[in-house]
Amino acid sequence: MLTAARLGAAALTAALLTGTAAAPALADTPTPGAGATALPEGLYGKGDPTYDAVWRQSLSLTALAAAKVTPADSAVSWLTGRQCADGGWLSYRADVSAACDPTQADSNATAAAIQALVSLGGHQDAVDKGVQWLKVNQNADGTWAYNPGNPGDANSTGLAVNALFAAKADPAGVAKAGKNAFDGLATFQLGCAAPADQRGAFVYQSAPDAAGEANALATGQASLAAAGGKLPVTNTNRTDAAPKPLTCTDGATAAPVPRADSGEAVAAYLTTQLASDGQHLMLKLAGATPTPDYTATAWAVLGLVQGGHPQQAAGAVDWLAKEGGTWTKGGTDAAATATLLLVAQAAQRDPATFGGSDLVAQLTALGPAPKAVAANGSPTASASETAKKDDGGGLSTYWVLGIGLLIGIGGGLLLSLQRKRGARP
Repeated sequence: MLTAARLGAAALTAALLTGTAAAPALADTPTPGAGATALPEGLYGKGDPTYDAVWRQSLSLTALAAAKVTPADSAVSWLTGRQCADGGWLSYRADVSAACDPTQADSNATAAAIQALVSLGGHQDAVDKGVQWLKVNQNADGTWAYNPGNPGDANSTGLAVNALFAAKADPAGVAKAGKNAFDGLATFQLGCAAPADQRGAFVYQSAPDAAGEANALATGQASLAAAGGKLPVTNTNRTDAAPKPLTCTDGATAAPVPRADSGEAVAAYLTTQLASDGQHLMLKLAGATPTPDYTATAWAVLGLVQGGHPQQAAGAVDWLAKEGGTWTKGGTDAAATATLLLVAQAAQRDPATFGGSDLVAQLTALGPAPKAVAANGSPTASASETAKKDDGGGLSTYWVLGIGLLIGIGGGLLLSLQRKRGARP
């Protein structure tokens, strides 16, 4: 079962239509009776962890590491301690003493966990085991499914490619039956056989032909992989020219989009869609009023920035800054808050004032007190207050540092006076 907070409304809708999910509460919205059950120590977020625990933990750790926040040991050990013996992760492993059911392994959670552990550093064994799990569970067509043994989808395949990039495992060399990870990703990208306004987009789970239908979330999430990226996005290259649409000639066939053209083709599609829908992507379902798709828009920004097109992403960044509080539920949804923080970082916006909110403070408040915040990171009042509580009500680290600074300044002034008077220090 998936949740809207877990993968976004588009993927959830696909699951509902195929009968693989029941309509759930949002992942960070407490469910009836959930308050009676204590959340695991070290986990970010206050809501039901059943369907998105590893996902939100991994995004939170990745975003905070990029913000130069050193997370609590309990937050990191929570993630590493949930890895299964075969290297994968379940969406949530409540009982670590019980063996994992391999059919319930979550490729999306595994891909996100790998990227988080790479960002944190010092967890190479766990990363290597996770990459090996991805290799073992790759489908024969080069794709990945949400759970092993099922047909692949664009979202899962894109996330797996992100993880391979993060772990420095060339996706071109990760293959099954002669089909590598890039070949798998290409099976979902609409090419020259599709209508002109759909070319470059990704479908969720079907062959890319003239009957294919672009999916906002699939396109957004796959765009980062098509651009050769991973989390966090740190690319500072800038291509001032607009992204190049896919070039098609008369009589073009349903051949896959060439790898060399994939990133630019999806960037061109996203640029057009963002401009036409008020600088955000929309969830469009038959018989329903279209609604903003925050998750898809955020991933579209990440893909555009990675592809060297931050100027084409700027409008969507502004929209997310203005409207993101609705998505994050005022900074109480860990996965959404972490993703928004990753967007601000990629776009080189100040996360302490993004849309009038301090995203680092909001995310930090959703988990255990961090071990440290770098001087050039984003120290906040919320983090300081959390640290005070962690110190049992005594002097916090920040108070000690402040007192030390005052002593140092006073000592320097005294030394200066002594020298003026000819006294020895």
